[in-house]
Amino acid sequence: MKTAPPGEGGEDKGAPRWLTDDEQHVWRSYLHATMLLDDHLDRQLQRDAGMPHIYYGLLVQLSQAPRRRKRMTELAIDAKITRSRLSHAVARLEKRGWIRREDCPSDKRGQNAVLTDAGFEVLREAAPGHVETVRRALFDRLTPDQVKQLGEIMGVMAEGLQPQDSGADLPWLR
Repeated sequence: MKTAPPGEGGEDKGAPRWLTDDEQHVWRSYLHATMLLDDHLDRQLQRDAGMPHIYYGLLVQLSQAPRRRKRMTELAIDAKITRSRLSHAVARLEKRGWIRREDCPSDKRGQNAVLTDAGFEVLREAAPGHVETVRRALFDRLTPDQVKQLGEIMGVMAEGLQPQDSGADLPWLR
């Protein structure tokens, strides 16, 4: 039996809460814009710095960490990627001389990823173009009020999606 969308009667606790036309429009606009933005940022970094956006993000994470090093597990959590995907990315960044791995002194099984001086220099050179691309693609298109609203909206979304259970089955914890 097909359940009618909201507002058309037949409300049932087990029935899907269909999106309204306005919500559907917002959802599709959000998906379209975020896919375009991700692609735009990735193409800019590939063209100008020879790296995908995910690598740039890893370099940024390490540049902001104390002594430019972070445990691999923490880096995976912060980047929201699986440890396997992180390991492959770090291996590629190691080949370029931008990151090195070292054993973790507090945990013999753990490893730290360390941003090298060469990696820091690559990041320093890539950052101005990346920031300008972000500014043009996002902030220059919005009013100051819209920027504030977007920040508040994204904060609410992130807070609601943040797992409360430390045992949650999340890809970056595998």
